[in-house]
Amino acid sequence: MAKVGVIDYGMGNLRSVEKGLEKVGVRAEICSDPGRFDSYDGLVLPGVGAFGDAMENLRQRGIDKAVMDYVGTGRQLLGICLGMQILLEYSEEHGRSEGLGIVPGGCLRLPGVVKVPHMGWNVLEPVGDVPLFEGLNPGDRFYFVHSFYCAPTDDSWVIGTTDYGLQFACAVGRDNVWGLQFHPEKSSLRGLEILSNFGKMVEAAA
Repeated sequence: MAKVGVIDYGMGNLRSVEKGLEKVGVRAEICSDPGRFDSYDGLVLPGVGAFGDAMENLRQRGIDKAVMDYVGTGRQLLGICLGMQILLEYSEEHGRSEGLGIVPGGCLRLPGVVKVPHMGWNVLEPVGDVPLFEGLNPGDRFYFVHSFYCAPTDDSWVIGTTDYGLQFACAVGRDNVWGLQFHPEKSSLRGLEILSNFGKMVEAAA
């Protein structure tokens, strides 16, 4: 059976992600050693907190390079919340901070016309037909907690949108790299369905 590593870089809801994966039958393990990433069939990059702090932690531990090398092998990577944001080139949070640059574009502050942070349940509108969202229905809601939103400059990366003051990309994906602004591990049965789909994608590619 394929195994998924949940990356520990000091910023994330690691145990809840690990438990969510295990609940849908995916073997999962928290890992902070980038030297062990090759032992996993898929990786999850979670994250809660500030973009700049997250990138500093990744660089100090050598995880940024290890993640890029891992993506180059063609195996599946899923970024969740802040983990999705750092897939992009930069964020404007606390001044400009550079991200991993896998997804072209940046992270911008949500507009002042809405309460920030965006916290609570909101609708995911899938874009296209992707295996990560197999079995979902129009109007399905997921749990969000964030103050900045992802703005890819290449629309072909966008696989899901939501509305909160503006319409923005709440999910990105291409080939073996995926990102979710919302928390599937906190989004009840529909969120678990997404984690199950990710597990199937990892298994199929293993």
